[in-house]
Amino acid sequence: MAAQTAVAEPGVSGDDGGFTLRSPEGTSYRVDIVSGVFAPGSALLAEHCEGRRVVAFLGPTVERLYGDRLRRYLAAHLAPGSWSVVVIGGGEEQKTMASVEEICARAKAAGLDRRGVMLAVGGGVTCDLVGFAAAIYCRGVRYIKVNTTLVGQVDVGVGVKTGVNALGTKNMLGSYHPAHASINDPAFLDTLPERQIKCGLGEIAKMAIIRDARLFRVLEECPEVFRQSYPVPAWLAAADAGRRGVEDYVLRTSMALMLEELCPNLREHDLARLVDFGHTFGPVIETAGDYRVAHGESVAIDMAVSAQLARVLGLIGADDCERIVRLIAGLGLPVYDPETCTPELMGQALRASWERRGRRLHLVVPDGIGSAVFVDDLEDVPAAALEEALDALAVRPGGLPGPLAVAR
Repeated sequence: MAAQTAVAEPGVSGDDGGFTLRSPEGTSYRVDIVSGVFAPGSALLAEHCEGRRVVAFLGPTVERLYGDRLRRYLAAHLAPGSWSVVVIGGGEEQKTMASVEEICARAKAAGLDRRGVMLAVGGGVTCDLVGFAAAIYCRGVRYIKVNTTLVGQVDVGVGVKTGVNALGTKNMLGSYHPAHASINDPAFLDTLPERQIKCGLGEIAKMAIIRDARLFRVLEECPEVFRQSYPVPAWLAAADAGRRGVEDYVLRTSMALMLEELCPNLREHDLARLVDFGHTFGPVIETAGDYRVAHGESVAIDMAVSAQLARVLGLIGADDCERIVRLIAGLGLPVYDPETCTPELMGQALRASWERRGRRLHLVVPDGIGSAVFVDDLEDVPAAALEEALDALAVRPGGLPGPLAVAR
């Protein structure tokens, strides 16, 4: 009788080194957490490259901060002549098909074959561009992500979507292309501008609001996390959590929550997704403002609008709604943008989401701290309710910071 090989059950499993996701449809991938990914003694990245030809792509800021370190690492661990480094443009305005074509052209010029690897070192824009290029180059090659921003580590770095902005719409064109490896090194966060840290906290707050009241409380008590050190709250330690510190707890918990939400619906066959919280009004805020509002900021504004809508519709109490909006503002994020948060534009955003999601709205709104529900039909959000929600935010203090400095 032939021996049978055990097959791992679908789900997300974590260990000291990161997380492994196995989706019900058969896709598996890993997100590693490592300190000193480019250190001479770290073999993780080289092992993922498996002796294949590698073309690394990075933006100008990452090139300035880490380019020499990356080259020394590749020279020490990979065969001579088997790798090259290419600097590409950074920023949301570069997230176009023309940039993807340029990446493919540079890969071809470097001799990347069908067994080769595209290595993306950077934030969400760089990883989206390189991931999409890898998905279509020679009908698909491996790619590896080394995520250098907080948004990248907790959002882009744990998912399988790639894409570019096109036809006046954010992420209109793209693919599902799981990375062969995704590596998070928390040390990269030390060089991020404060605004980029806040943008990442927006994505972390998203998961806390819809899934985890304990993470929500940690953010309330430690709003400057990743910018200053905090002792582990006694109540968190009593729950046998946070043994590695507050930063590690926030990072790992948000990653795990996102992976758990993605796992059963990795390729979005079901268009009702809790992780779309913050992503109904947000895309229009970004595009209408010509990307003056950064992604994490648009998510924050969207979450505040959605929370107020939930209050107006009677889905959440006023106290919990206020607590959510206060958390967002306390993290240093905007809750309103007067130029784009108009009833007309936000109504257009609702209709655009309704069309994109198969003529169902699937608007995610909180119904408590750590819990959320869907508003599925467009007619369930009357224009008067939307206007009342926006008016409640317009009178609050605070606004957007100055020009965005991104570690690309």
